[in-house]
Amino acid sequence: MLGRIHSIETFGTVDGPGLRYVLFMQGCLLRCQFCHNPDTWKRSEGKQVSVAEIIKEIEDYQPFFEAAGGGVTVSGGEPLLQLDFLAALFRELKQRGIHTAIDTSGGCYSSSPTFRKKLDEVLDLTDLVLLDLKQINADKHQKLTGMSNRHILDFAAYLDERHVPVWIRHVLIPGKTDIDEDLTKLSRFISTLTNVEKIDVLPYHQLGVYKWKELGLDYPLEGTEPPTEDRVENAKRILHAAL
Repeated sequence: MLGRIHSIETFGTVDGPGLRYVLFMQGCLLRCQFCHNPDTWKRSEGKQVSVAEIIKEIEDYQPFFEAAGGGVTVSGGEPLLQLDFLAALFRELKQRGIHTAIDTSGGCYSSSPTFRKKLDEVLDLTDLVLLDLKQINADKHQKLTGMSNRHILDFAAYLDERHVPVWIRHVLIPGKTDIDEDLTKLSRFISTLTNVEKIDVLPYHQLGVYKWKELGLDYPLEGTEPPTEDRVENAKRILHAAL
């Protein structure tokens, strides 16, 4: 089974519990204005690798994962665009007792029977989902990412239905997602879910701007500064009320 990847991080510390082997998949349907990996967007780019290749490399790091309570996180891009590869990879990982996590925006989620069948196969092998909820307001989400959030919220509800443990991630962007009314509505939505273990507020940063310039793209948030510490703490207070 082949998958198309963008890159690999062998000792990730922010993409799930413990030390993580992080596999960044190629391809994404969203066009987030704040994306720090726009070079992952095109599904035809990246590098093709086999499950066997990835497993061989991961086995070298397994003792470190076990000692640090870590595992493997598949991120992107959007990993759910490659469900067949994900299922084959996670099947091998679970046979080795390795913790599995998916970092996803849910942007390609569909309620179609074909997609659901493949997704269920992956979720049966998934220990944790890191779910990016970018903006609760549908119109603002459309402007920010190029796509509505309705199916993404449906995906969150489906993960709850399936009792899949979830960590919510919210990128805090001044003027875009750092709005008390929207944060309160997002908190209310999260409070309807029974499977949320953690909520992370991620302050917006400009570390990926150079990639936009290298790709010849205009950066939509030019001039936007990271949020202040007070606003980060405010967002945490509002969102953590959902737990």
